[in-house]
Amino acid sequence: MGEQGSDGGRKTAKAAKTAAAGAPDAAREAASASGRRAAPARKAAAGKKAASAPAKKAAPSKKASAKKAAPLKKAPAPKKQLVAPKKATASVPAAPAKTVAAHPRGESRTALVRRARRINRELAEVYPYAHPELDFDNPFQLVVATVLSAQTTDLRVNQTTPALFAKYPTPEDLAAADPEEVEEILRPTGFFRAKTKSVIGLSKALVEQFGGEVPGRLEDLVKLPGVGRKTAFVVLGNAFGRPGITVDTHFQRLVRRWKWTDETDPDKIEAAVGALFPKSDWTDLSHHVIWHGRRICHARKPACGACPIAPLCPAYGEGETDPEKAKKLLKYEKAGQPGQRLKPPQAYLDAGGRAAPPLGAG
Repeated sequence: MGEQGSDGGRKTAKAAKTAAAGAPDAAREAASASGRRAAPARKAAAGKKAASAPAKKAAPSKKASAKKAAPLKKAPAPKKQLVAPKKATASVPAAPAKTVAAHPRGESRTALVRRARRINRELAEVYPYAHPELDFDNPFQLVVATVLSAQTTDLRVNQTTPALFAKYPTPEDLAAADPEEVEEILRPTGFFRAKTKSVIGLSKALVEQFGGEVPGRLEDLVKLPGVGRKTAFVVLGNAFGRPGITVDTHFQRLVRRWKWTDETDPDKIEAAVGALFPKSDWTDLSHHVIWHGRRICHARKPACGACPIAPLCPAYGEGETDPEKAKKLLKYEKAGQPGQRLKPPQAYLDAGGRAAPPLGAG
């Protein structure tokens, strides 16, 4: 019994040792198993961290872009530049300052027509007594005076024609005149030899082709020596009451300043401007524009500061903008001075205009 017990005890002790020895192996296997199971979790976590990593890196890019965009905050600098012109133009009258909005760049055809007609309406209020500034009593005197007005002033012509018409009152008289005697009379108008040839020539044409009468048709008038479309329209509009546009040097200058047309050829200017107005307005329009060119909108130094249509003019600022200085640039009745006619219409005199002095006076 005792020996059996001891063997059994040894077997039992051995089994216990074996079990004890196996325990660490099982633990290691369990740990290994748990490690294997944890590995995917760690990989997944690592994947999540990797996935989130770009987001964290993206944050600096926003800051970087914010830093790059930072120079846009310097935009207020140009605002300071925009304020300066306002201060510089503070002394300019309020009305002319509106001309900035009147610039015709990109102006539609409808807007151009409206602006052009508004200018004409306002000029009609400024010059309600506008009329041809050549003295004449009949179509013959008007056509001769208009030919003589080339390259000189209407005032000089008006001071010269009284002597001419006193000696040669009809086309027949002038057609038979001695050229040297006519030249002596016309000398003050300049280019007197060429003008003598023209007025004697047109007088002969009137006698030979039209029975001594001035024709009332454009196609007939332009056949006369020294008579072009400008002269013909002056005669048609003011002697016969037939509408026409007179494109003289003043008219050409002003319609280009106002951006009614960019044309430089007189015939093309006539067509372009004529298309902006009803035909019935053409003659008075010519008077308004020419009068404004002679009195305010001069060639060399326009009186912008005294101009009644400054808010409508794209060329405002080309001349004197100070109102007091601009007033000194005004001419004729606008400056309290005589006009260009020796015998002006009564309406002009009633409006404060003064007749021009005769040749040699004062």
